[in-house]
Amino acid sequence: MRSYSLLLAASLSLAGISFADKVELTDGNKLTGKVGTIADGKMKFNSPSLGSIELEMKNVTSFTTDEPVTIRTKSEGTTSDKIAGGDATQITTAGGKTVPTSDVKVINPPKQEWTGSILGTFTLNRGNTNRYGVGANAIASLRRDEDRNDDRFTFGGGYNYGESGGGPPGAPKTLDTDNWNVFAKYDKYWSEKWYGYASGRVEHDRVAALNLRLSPGVGIGYQWWESPKSNFLTEAGLSFIHEDFDPGETSNSVAVRLAYHYDRQLAENVKFFHNLEYLPAIEDPGDYLLNIDAGIRANLTSSFFAEGKVLWKRDSTPAEGSLKNQLDYILGVGWQF
Repeated sequence: MRSYSLLLAASLSLAGISFADKVELTDGNKLTGKVGTIADGKMKFNSPSLGSIELEMKNVTSFTTDEPVTIRTKSEGTTSDKIAGGDATQITTAGGKTVPTSDVKVINPPKQEWTGSILGTFTLNRGNTNRYGVGANAIASLRRDEDRNDDRFTFGGGYNYGESGGGPPGAPKTLDTDNWNVFAKYDKYWSEKWYGYASGRVEHDRVAALNLRLSPGVGIGYQWWESPKSNFLTEAGLSFIHEDFDPGETSNSVAVRLAYHYDRQLAENVKFFHNLEYLPAIEDPGDYLLNIDAGIRANLTSSFFAEGKVLWKRDSTPAEGSLKNQLDYILGVGWQF
């Protein structure tokens, strides 16, 4: 009876090894475990002995799975089947179908959930110049990449406040920053690259004498590339701009909107980002808004980060007594999810 139990245990152990996902590497090493997400030339793999690791597909000579995986292609949508053989150039399913990896968007796509961050900033100067400033900015995004739902939701907003002066005895304090904004945007992908968007933004800037600016808009975008390492997109559309200044008059105009976003992972925990938005009025191109930022985000832990950026805003026709240009240097720490 004891021999039978040992034989059964050994058989089950061998079966577990036999039917595990298998990966063979160019250096001759063979791994058994569980194949995770495969995208952008990388495979996430969970090994009982090595834990969770990431493999470069160029270093994979072959891999198989013992259970059906989700295969999302660019040409035929999503299918599910075991992979009987695969490498960096193509995969073959248990059903005998061969798919070039150039047509594969992702294998075993990760769970789609909201991502975003909350950034807090604080500045303090004491001496001949006294100043303090605080700020908070938040953004959240959901990217759905499915056969039926290929779209992206983005929501965000921020508030900034600051006072200066009061250094030498009797020096008055001056409000130099008091602004907030909220925005929302929806992108609907028609193909792998092309999408349409609808967006809206509400802004207030007390120091710039801007009571309210509303700028809803629609347009089209082109996703040049999209990956965890780097993203680049360009957009063109029309925006309706309503501005209420104090002092000043209320104005309404229709503007062309041209914009782009670029980000790139410079190192494992460091990312560079850059955005530009240009909105010239159709009736008078000399009346325009320009928003540009560029910065670096460095992950301190898996959840917390430090960020530094430069923000330049230009309103070619500001309220009376206000400047056209606003240049901010912003440092802060934040939490990401």
